[in-house]
Amino acid sequence: MSATTTLPEVTGRTRSAARVSKSAKASLSSPRTRALRVLSNTLLIVIGILFVVPLIWLVTASLDAQPTLAIKMPEVITLDNFAAVMKPDLLFLPLWNSVLLAGGTAIATVVLASLAAYPLSRYKMRVGKPFLYAVLFGTCLPITAIMVPVYSLFVQLNLIDSVGGTILFLTASALPIAIWMMKNFMDGVPVELEHAAWMDGAGSMRTLVQIVLPLMRPGIAVVFIFTFIQAWGNFFVPFVLLLSPDYQPAAVSIFNFFGSFGAVAYGQLAAYSIVYSLPVLGLYVLVQRGLGGTSALAGAVKG
Repeated sequence: MSATTTLPEVTGRTRSAARVSKSAKASLSSPRTRALRVLSNTLLIVIGILFVVPLIWLVTASLDAQPTLAIKMPEVITLDNFAAVMKPDLLFLPLWNSVLLAGGTAIATVVLASLAAYPLSRYKMRVGKPFLYAVLFGTCLPITAIMVPVYSLFVQLNLIDSVGGTILFLTASALPIAIWMMKNFMDGVPVELEHAAWMDGAGSMRTLVQIVLPLMRPGIAVVFIFTFIQAWGNFFVPFVLLLSPDYQPAAVSIFNFFGSFGAVAYGQLAAYSIVYSLPVLGLYVLVQRGLGGTSALAGAVKG
């Protein structure tokens, strides 16, 4: 505040600020605002119910001796459904295959997306924007539309029924959105840190590995979990490319509970689905604890 400001001017500004505050409070409590709040809360409750109802059915059906599609409390609580699915060839081997597919896809995607996002984030290139638009277009292509030429290519390269080949294809299909996400996270890392490393004689690759990537751990965790979940729940690609039951993941093995002529083992299906979702939940909790909820950039640049 300048020395020439008088007391009446200060008082006038205070009164005007008070009027603005009162008008803002009045607008928040207006009937229109209350109606919008009630409408939004109602929509959120409806969406929440739509998510909770299938989860309730999974729990009740997995513990029911005679489950149906209806949500009802079991007359007799039993663990027979879990015992029926706890078999090496039905659960443990498919889960291990899912870990290999999803984990290999997530690791390869994070590494390749980091290498692709670094020049897009740090260097100004004429082909930068067209390349990003091409990557964005790649995210819009449905997997079902390209599976016929992919299957033909895999037959020619003798990659059918190959876990490594399936990981390569899942990585290629996950890279477009992963590059976009990784670039956005990488843009938040200050360039001044890299300049300091370059002055100390570090190269671009060393700067990326030792400076940039450690500071964007939350972003890497997001890309890893997103890619892992997408590969973990992918049914169509492993179903087409993996023919041997010994290589098929749990997302394909769950199809065994759908019998012919519409017969479905609802109890075993629910129990299998619960066990099938536990590794993803465990990975999410593990990553959350590892990050600790703190920002790696805190105090990195001193203004």
